Amino acid sequence: MKIVCSKANLVKGVSTVSKAVPSKTTMPILECVLIDATLDVIKLTANDMELGIQTEVEGEIIEHGMIAIDARIFSEIVRKLPDNDVVIETDENLQATITCEKANFNISCKPGDEFSYLPIIEKDTTISISQYTLKEIIRQTIFSIADNESNKVMTGELFEINQNTLRVVSLDGHRISIRKIELKEEYDHKKIIVPGKTLIEISKILSGEADKEVCIYFTENHIVFEFDRTVVVSRLIEGEYFRIDQMLSSDYETKVRINKKELLNCIDRATLLIKEGDKKPIIINIGDEIMELKIKSQLGSMNEEIFITKEGKDLLIGFNPKFLIDALRVIDDEEVELYLMNAKAPCFIKDETKSYVYLILPVNFNSI
Repeated sequence: MKIVCSKANLVKGVSTVSKAVPSKTTMPILECVLIDATLDVIKLTANDMELGIQTEVEGEIIEHGMIAIDARIFSEIVRKLPDNDVVIETDENLQATITCEKANFNISCKPGDEFSYLPIIEKDTTISISQYTLKEIIRQTIFSIADNESNKVMTGELFEINQNTLRVVSLDGHRISIRKIELKEEYDHKKIIVPGKTLIEISKILSGEADKEVCIYFTENHIVFEFDRTVVVSRLIEGEYFRIDQMLSSDYETKVRINKKELLNCIDRATLLIKEGDKKPIIINIGDEIMELKIKSQLGSMNEEIFITKEGKDLLIGFNPKFLIDALRVIDDEEVELYLMNAKAPCFIKDETKSYVYLILPVNFNSI
């Protein structure tokens, strides 16, 4: 095999597929990137058996062939080469020579046919959304997936298609994040659970441009994302997702309308007094036109008042400040509405059209 690519194209390609190279594995072949130049395009592939990424790289094929090369070494070599054309050539002894200007590397490789190809997926249901929308919807929900493996379903996100709506849900036992977007067409009802890791990696690769599309295909066991000459295939998480609609009450005793930025900045300031790992709640006292926020820790105390518009009862309630910050940070509205029942019931932050709903459970506190 002999190919020539620009350094920039190679770096971009390797960086894209490297996200599917496992950090620990008992199968050395999975630590490799497959360089496939058997046809008329140069393709790079990496696969950890849960997540696989393949991308096309522009370049010239002088001699067809394929080779599997250690991903970490290859990535580091390519990044540190001069900004010029790179020639990759292999011989029958599975030695790859990587040449750029006067730099010349010789690396042992593995045969390409030992590599685990991406599964061939029959494309049952296909939806198309902009890269910007997908990147945003991940950013707005990914923070509330669970990071422990004790309940696998919580480590993923629910993608639910119903007619012309895509609903994305994540939860970790303390909070729920929901985003809804309209699709261009109508589809049959479908629910799948996509691993959080897949979505985090996809988000890093997406350019996030509004005029570029992502095609998403679902099957029984896999989800496929196609964009920018790149294909990402991921296994789905098996199991039934939680019945979250039962948790979404529209009843409330207290409704608060508040400037989002003021609230976010105030909670952010309050967390200055919390040490890492300290679980101090922020206490919120809702009065007629004023909401008072208080926090007390070993370092000291703080209180601040914010003007609000209130409907319903006064309320004293406590929250983990991080959960409020996470939700408020990803809401773009100038003002937000909080719906509350009592000090032991969840708080809902949602807009009128329910394009977003953030549910946050309160915490017990001793009045301070």
